[in-house]
Amino acid sequence: MKKAGLSSILVAVVLLAVGLSVEAQQAKKVPRIGVLWLYSPAIASPFAEAFRQGLRELGYVEGKSIVIEYRHAEGKYDRLPSLAAELVRLNVDIIVTASTQAAQAGQQATRSIPIVMTVVSDPVESGLVGSLARPGGNVTGLSLMHPELSGKRLELLKEVIPKLSRVAVLSNLSNPIIPPLLRETEAAARAVGVQLQVVEVRGPIELDSAFGAMTRDRAGALVVLPDGTFQNERRRIAALAAKGRLPTMYAWREAVDDGGLMAYGASVPDILRRAATYVDKILKGTKPADLPVEQPLKFELVINLKTAKQIGLTIPQSVLYRADKVIK
Repeated sequence: MKKAGLSSILVAVVLLAVGLSVEAQQAKKVPRIGVLWLYSPAIASPFAEAFRQGLRELGYVEGKSIVIEYRHAEGKYDRLPSLAAELVRLNVDIIVTASTQAAQAGQQATRSIPIVMTVVSDPVESGLVGSLARPGGNVTGLSLMHPELSGKRLELLKEVIPKLSRVAVLSNLSNPIIPPLLRETEAAARAVGVQLQVVEVRGPIELDSAFGAMTRDRAGALVVLPDGTFQNERRRIAALAAKGRLPTMYAWREAVDDGGLMAYGASVPDILRRAATYVDKILKGTKPADLPVEQPLKFELVINLKTAKQIGLTIPQSVLYRADKVIK
């Protein structure tokens, strides 16, 4: 009986040890995702929630079955490389980036950790992937397809303001994605018969003088090219545009939620939500090089009628009918 009792105890101890070992292994297997934002936490918040929603839809529970490490550059491009390096030192399983510059910083920091890029204008031209169908390397994800939309934005402005002849373009030429976007906008301007006034802004301190220049040169409308600084300062830009009674077109709908007049472009929250599918596939063993880059599936036209009224502009019904959302 003593031997039987001792054997039972030994078996129980072994089973307990095995159980603890399995639990330890499972704890180690909880994937850690690094998310590198160009934006501030306040600006990134709705996009981060969309990403978490995508993960939840796939069965992940943050803090339990997946851990997320967030890093924010606060709109400062020069902070991205050090933040990317920090995520690499944490030995995260995947890095998710939001912006072309964030993806480039991640790519420079590691060639082995998979990178899921989002909010990227042209991943091929920026050197992030070899092609959309065959990315190669450790980077894949979702493109914003910004350049192709420049013409549509100007067409919409011209439809809202038929006599429009001069459009200011707020741009940051130090941002490498801006020159190709500007070329597309210039080509679109020739097609619709408007003249462009390129107004360069490299930082928030230059916004007041930029709007002063638009007023002096009698711009009839404004197009804001996508840029991290402009995203972080979207409330201020909307206020300056309203003060100058300047109809403004944006690439992202969040600017219209914050008082801008119009936006046409891909849904950034939808892109972040879909990024979760890339994370899931990579965690399950698919290599980034084998995952084609996805282009946007959802585009939105959003109009703020309160802002239109504030600046004394009537939006034609033909445009309102096509809007995905109208803020009244």
